[in-house]
Amino acid sequence: MKKLTLIAAALALAATMTSPVAVAQQKFVTIGTGGVTGVYYVAGGAICRLMNKERAKHGIRCSVESTAGSVYNINTIKGGELDFGVTQSDVQFNAVKGLAQFKDGGAHSDLRAVFSIYPEVLMFLVRKESGIKKFEDLKGKRFNVSTPGSGTRATIDMLLTGMNMKTSDFSLTSELKPDEHGAALCDNKIDAFGYVIGNPAANIQDPTTTCGAKLVSLVGPAVDKLVNDYPYFAHATIPGGTYPGNPDATKTFGVMASFVTSAKVPDNVVYAMVSAVFDNFEEFKKLHPAFANADPKDMIKNGMSAPLHPGAVKYYKEKGWM
Repeated sequence: MKKLTLIAAALALAATMTSPVAVAQQKFVTIGTGGVTGVYYVAGGAICRLMNKERAKHGIRCSVESTAGSVYNINTIKGGELDFGVTQSDVQFNAVKGLAQFKDGGAHSDLRAVFSIYPEVLMFLVRKESGIKKFEDLKGKRFNVSTPGSGTRATIDMLLTGMNMKTSDFSLTSELKPDEHGAALCDNKIDAFGYVIGNPAANIQDPTTTCGAKLVSLVGPAVDKLVNDYPYFAHATIPGGTYPGNPDATKTFGVMASFVTSAKVPDNVVYAMVSAVFDNFEEFKKLHPAFANADPKDMIKNGMSAPLHPGAVKYYKEKGWM
């Protein structure tokens, strides 16, 4: 028994040992994401999966950390505890400018953009019997503007201002939570709701399936001005057939889920990560439905507020995208 124990111990010790060369060449990087049930965690996992797939070539091991999300990721990158992170493009903008959540800590001058991943857009859903064909048709209707302090509410408030509309234009203004607005729509308690989310989403799937709710496009001069005035906004299109009973494409706008790093992360590390994603892009798109319609030429410009990292720029220029 003692002999077997000694053999097992020797094998365990051997398994933990690597050559000095391997130790010297091995580098570890960590991606900050979000909750384990969210798309941010999936996105980080997808990027790490492709990065680790080519570890023999670049010698970098990638791992994912579940975090509190956008603001946490940027602050932790700033503190040098994370190498990369996923964040909303409006949060990226605020970090670069030292606004809102970053007002006290000041601008993050070392923050660098790598690419955007997928749009988190303002979905405008209406009862099929409502007769609403465009946002302006909401006047005199019952509209859920979402909860105070939410990202959805902030975006809707900006859109209302751009449309020269006020909440008093609605016959009813509700502030239901996201897990309540679908049922309220199907129960004829509201005529429409707005919600910022990545697609496809169960929160939109449920009312389109249950009561035939319809998606309405958000287009026109007011939307164009928001996208032009605020670099964290971008136009987006939801392909027809994404949701039941909605065969036509829906045009809208929103923020982007973006991938960021620090200027302190070496160029070769960022280059290796970018190449791992885009050299295996068809595989990447299959790792989550939210990535299915990603286009590299949009990913390197939409929602980018921070300067692009030089390691990423090198790859994009080699591909002729810049």
